[in-house]
Amino acid sequence: MSFLRTFFNDSLIIHPPGFYIIGFETFPFISVYFIFLAFVYVVTVLFNSLVICIIFFNRCLHSPKFLAVANLAVIDVVLNTCLIPGMIKIFLVKDNFVPFNLCLVQMHVYYMFVSLESYALTILAYDRLIAICFPLRHNSINTLQSMSCIVGLSWSFSLGVIAFATGIMTRLSFCNSVRVFSYFCDYAPVFRLACNDFTMQWSAASTLSVLIQGGPCSFILLSYVSILVTVFRMKSLDNRLKALTTCIEHLILVAVFYIPLITIFTFGFHLRLIDPDQRVLSLSLASCLPPCINPIVYSLKTKEIKVRALALVRKNTIGIQLKRHNKTQN
Repeated sequence: MSFLRTFFNDSLIIHPPGFYIIGFETFPFISVYFIFLAFVYVVTVLFNSLVICIIFFNRCLHSPKFLAVANLAVIDVVLNTCLIPGMIKIFLVKDNFVPFNLCLVQMHVYYMFVSLESYALTILAYDRLIAICFPLRHNSINTLQSMSCIVGLSWSFSLGVIAFATGIMTRLSFCNSVRVFSYFCDYAPVFRLACNDFTMQWSAASTLSVLIQGGPCSFILLSYVSILVTVFRMKSLDNRLKALTTCIEHLILVAVFYIPLITIFTFGFHLRLIDPDQRVLSLSLASCLPPCINPIVYSLKTKEIKVRALALVRKNTIGIQLKRHNKTQN
């Protein structure tokens, strides 16, 4: 009997042609916000592309640390590319309809790269942990091969977990509203529109919150506890300051990424204490700003990358000046 009931329910699954994204319909001065998002996107692409090119074309930067930095830069570019152009298109073209399959693709790409962003920050914390707590064994523990394996595992795990979470959305039936109150095809706002049971999707969302935010954030906190214990055991004050200085930029990235997301997901989704309009605006900022801030605060402040970036700027400046000088002589 249960088999027949399941078969009957599955046969009645209704998939709509698509969804309407209505998250920004009620915001005043929305044009100013989208101009700001366009600026954020340009900065994200330019600075992260610069970081990727510098690391790729300089063989001396082909090390575990800079593999982790390049990994973060690639993730930043893809994360904002899957969000901001679509948001700007809705504003410019006034077309907020997203086909059903494209909605699932956007959902998968966004959550996959949010999880990868979280794991990338965790990998950078691991790099700092090994460098400070095990300085003599750093080169033997944190090799290019081991870092490549860690980065590859994070990509494989994120791809698999998010593919499962997105795949089970096809088991939902949407027979009422198809208006998604968010800035993209967001997971929870979409499954709450279903007219059949979405317990499995709710469980997947809760589990993902732990896997994407709770686990990595806990590892980072434990890493810095270990780092602080090691630092305060150092006899030299200069060595203490030098070790702590290398961690400040990374801690800023961690705070900018985790604090807004954990706050919004805890109070907005689970406790529902945040106004829906405020949740949409806050979550869009929390998603789009870290990829823009990361290269400015962390990657381009790394000594090795900064030296090569400045050398590249000087080289281009000298080249432009020589061209102008040759034109004036001719």
